[in-house]
Amino acid sequence: MAVQNLWPIFQLDVKSVFLNGYLEEEVFIEQPSGYIKIEDEHKVYKLKKALYGLKQAPQAWYSRIEAYFLKFGFQKCPYEHSLFVKIGESGKMLIVCLYVDDLIFTRNDNVMFSDFNRSMMDEFEMSDLGKMHYFLGLEVVQSVDGIFVSQKKYVRKILDRFKMKNCIPVYTPVEFGLKLNKVGRRDMVDNTLYRQIVGSLMYLTATRPDIMYVVSFISRYMESPAEIHLLAAKRILRYLQGTKDFGLFYKKGEKSYLIGFADSNYAGDQDDRKSTSGYVYLLGTTAVSWSSRKQKIVTLSSTEAKFVAATTCACQAVWLR
Repeated sequence: MAVQNLWPIFQLDVKSVFLNGYLEEEVFIEQPSGYIKIEDEHKVYKLKKALYGLKQAPQAWYSRIEAYFLKFGFQKCPYEHSLFVKIGESGKMLIVCLYVDDLIFTRNDNVMFSDFNRSMMDEFEMSDLGKMHYFLGLEVVQSVDGIFVSQKKYVRKILDRFKMKNCIPVYTPVEFGLKLNKVGRRDMVDNTLYRQIVGSLMYLTATRPDIMYVVSFISRYMESPAEIHLLAAKRILRYLQGTKDFGLFYKKGEKSYLIGFADSNYAGDQDDRKSTSGYVYLLGTTAVSWSSRKQKIVTLSSTEAKFVAATTCACQAVWLR
């Protein structure tokens, strides 16, 4: 949306975020070492505000920041509770997205933006990071042509972590017609290593829909991985070796129609014969939402499998709209 309207995206970071929340419950702690009051050693402290390590700390912070946004005229999205929108006169708009202590926001009015920035600085101790460049592991490049989102640094990090930084690249993330199934204990490999690889790849699917299917596929065997499963995971790493610079480019000037595609494979799982559903949604020419996962039921025909996939896709369309 920022690309279509030529709005820059900015970022703020809240310092010591969990110390800002006010507690609604009664929470008591022992007197910490170095702050014990003489002759009252048996007494405890009652907390007024949250501390790091408390289960209530995240909720207390969210309640504080939500109350602040609502007080200053923002509306909370009923379907995505981390998204807040403020609409002013003559179509002026400010959009804020919150993720714990990181805030990204865009606007079409400089005055509204300046007032928001100043009020946030007055209310919380914050760092103004300027234009968004790096957010939750996502590298963001904003230019006059559009916005490019990638995870190049993260790809290099996981290749180095799993000793694959000098591997020979391949051109596809999965072999054509690959079939995997659960095997006996004779071919077992280190399941800790396998889970680490799959977990790392799962986070990479935030900007790489091209590996979504195969990462979902190999994640089914984390309980008892075998050599064939590990080789499939390493092939994805070899594919990433040659595609480090891949990402999502949101191009300026494209018409932002929401278009979705859905498909399924029939009885693709070799163990329980369940099918796999997949969908992708484009806004303009670039993907904004995608999924690939095994269906929860056993379908009796390819037609039924496609109906299940289409239903999942339709549910996502309703939520996106």
